[in-house]
Amino acid sequence: MSEPVAVPVKPASPAAPPASPPSKAKIPIGLIAGVIAMLVVLFMPMSDALPVAGHRMLAILVFAVVVWITEAVSYEASAIMITTLMAFLLGTAPTVQDPNVVYGTSRAITMALTGFSNSALALVAGALFIAAAMTFTGLDKRIALVTLSKVGTSTRRIMMGAIAVTIVLSLVVPSATARSACVVPIMMGVIAAFGVEKRSHIAAGIMIIVAQATSIWNVGIQTAAAQNLLTVGFMDKMLGQRVAWSDWLVAGAPWAIIMSAFLVVLVLKLLPPETDAVQGGKEAVEQSLRDLGPMTGPQKRLMIVSVLLLLCWSTEGKLHHFDTTSTTYFGLVLLMLPRIGVMTWKDVQSRIPWGTVIVFGVGISLGTALLTTQAGQWLGAQVVANTGLDKLGSVGIFAILGAFLILIHLGFASATALTSAMLPILISVLQTLPGDFNRLGMTMLLGFVVSYGFMLPINAPQNMVCLGTETFTAKQFAKVGIGITIVGFGLMLVMAATYWRWLGWM
Repeated sequence: MSEPVAVPVKPASPAAPPASPPSKAKIPIGLIAGVIAMLVVLFMPMSDALPVAGHRMLAILVFAVVVWITEAVSYEASAIMITTLMAFLLGTAPTVQDPNVVYGTSRAITMALTGFSNSALALVAGALFIAAAMTFTGLDKRIALVTLSKVGTSTRRIMMGAIAVTIVLSLVVPSATARSACVVPIMMGVIAAFGVEKRSHIAAGIMIIVAQATSIWNVGIQTAAAQNLLTVGFMDKMLGQRVAWSDWLVAGAPWAIIMSAFLVVLVLKLLPPETDAVQGGKEAVEQSLRDLGPMTGPQKRLMIVSVLLLLCWSTEGKLHHFDTTSTTYFGLVLLMLPRIGVMTWKDVQSRIPWGTVIVFGVGISLGTALLTTQAGQWLGAQVVANTGLDKLGSVGIFAILGAFLILIHLGFASATALTSAMLPILISVLQTLPGDFNRLGMTMLLGFVVSYGFMLPINAPQNMVCLGTETFTAKQFAKVGIGITIVGFGLMLVMAATYWRWLGWM
């Protein structure tokens, strides 16, 4: 009997593994904590002086703060949650004007979306478009490389060059994250020219300077950061006036210049470089410039528009009365005109962080609703009554409120979120306080302090961009950041007692 012949058969496709039940993602602890904190406030007995709607807005504020601090969900998701909470909790609450009438969800959701009609939000969106145009045309990289090519090859000069790049880009790229994302790869190329390890003091020092200088110049230039524009929005809404771009620069730039110099000294002291000069560093930058080729037509046109915008911003209220938002949008029209502009909607729409716009709009809505429901005013009165702030002079008030912002910023990963949560309350405190001091100026100075994301990498997006290079540790960053925070706040107190008082902002 013959042996069976093996007949080749087409191998059967491997059986698909049995479908496993979808994994049940755990609800973030921070989200649970936020809901619990909100419920505690909702069921907490409050003073008769606080309307029911105001009571509920305080509960929503507590929820927002807990979720933002713990980063339980993304900021975009938290913005949608806050909007929904306002729609239903305010919608079922009696109105402040007539306790016998409830707001209704239609009116409440309108309140929750109020921030999207604010000129400050429009300015943020416009600023993000300009930042996208910079990266789309490559003008930001060219500006950074040209600036670096003008400095020498010593370690100190390279560090000063990194700050110079930050200053120049702060004027034309109104996004801290976009600026750091542009500068970081260029500076990594410079570090490579040193021939040192990524974890060397030189690499750590340069990258820490990029992060810290970005935050420092967020203070000096009004359009450099979203939180500044949000501060301007609250000025308009609550105080009926705002600080012009040039006035902000005159007040903030001297502090930023002094702190930039101190930053270099501190980094050189705490992280002494392994070598005093870069071998081929300047040549590497110049080679990168040559690789870019000559300046393109779109880059030239974008540069012209950027310079025109700077002129318009800096002369507002002096040579003309066109506000910053309007002139910015005129610049956007020029940038998007067919044949004349540098980009189309399709070119930049994917480069815009739309989540930032959503969070910004909801942040303004949150602050506005706190005032509309009298929650902000009530909380401000409680702060004044229980802290003794009403017995202090203007410098003492700034010192206490500024120190509070610095401490609470340790729990926030977003200065925009911090501004949304705290600035309306602090402005309400300023309005409640007696005495003759400049409340608009004090608001601007507290807006300066909001940018104190110096101590922890998590406290600002630009810090995280630089941390991603793996050139420094959180401990090294904190060593420099603590020094910057202490000296920077001390300098602000000195300027509050002298320079800013002379300017009339105190």
